Amino acid sequence: MIASQLRPGVAGLLATILLTACSVVPETGRYQAAWFPEDYMSSMGVQAYAEETARYPEIKSGPDYEMLQRLGKRIAEASGRDYDWEFKLLDAPDVPNAFCLPGGKVAVYSGILPITRNEDGLAAVVGHEVAHATSYHGNERMTQKAIAAGVATAADLALDGWGGVSDEERATWMGALGMATEYGALLPFSRTHEAEADEIGLRFLVRAGYDPEEAPRLWERMAELSPDRPAEFMSTHPDPLSRAARLRELIPKIVAEERQ
Repeated sequence: MIASQLRPGVAGLLATILLTACSVVPETGRYQAAWFPEDYMSSMGVQAYAEETARYPEIKSGPDYEMLQRLGKRIAEASGRDYDWEFKLLDAPDVPNAFCLPGGKVAVYSGILPITRNEDGLAAVVGHEVAHATSYHGNERMTQKAIAAGVATAADLALDGWGGVSDEERATWMGALGMATEYGALLPFSRTHEAEADEIGLRFLVRAGYDPEEAPRLWERMAELSPDRPAEFMSTHPDPLSRAARLRELIPKIVAEERQ
């Protein structure tokens, strides 16, 4: 049914939903569907941040802590987002990771410091994570899952409507739909988010005055840690060496743009 066939009130409501649900990532111009209000996402981020960071002791002093606070402030300013920024260093030597939740809540696990090696390397990690938050990737991911859940519900109801479908046939159809959604939509979107965060994080890195060459070096070191990673189409993240190569291609372009 086209919009002109709908009653004016219904058509207006649908148009409003579509206009408010779609936005553009400023740094890349990519259109995205992000249905959830930003204050709702920030509230969820605060709660999740408290829960996750409570799992490990927090490092609140020393050179590594001071380095994180220093570069975190510079990256946050480079992002241009007026969030209630927090940067926590967690004592987790076996966890080589970091994250940033909606609203600017950043955590770095100490296990990633031997891989970053220096302040520029850690800035590359933080820039990438900050880019996830400023690009509303968490919101977009929740929206994608809501759409997938709606499609699954509609398919289940359709199978009911057909009649005569056995439990085994239903399980086969729903399993196929689940795999198609996972490998055809959700995983590719995750890789899109990672690639976009790489690009935007590199831009933040340059704006903040850090060495952009540390970004591809970081992913080359990451590749050495996971030589047996699954095929890229089965993963939420692009191949580390592919990421390093793409970043090296982007560096001259982004440096030139940011220096203008």
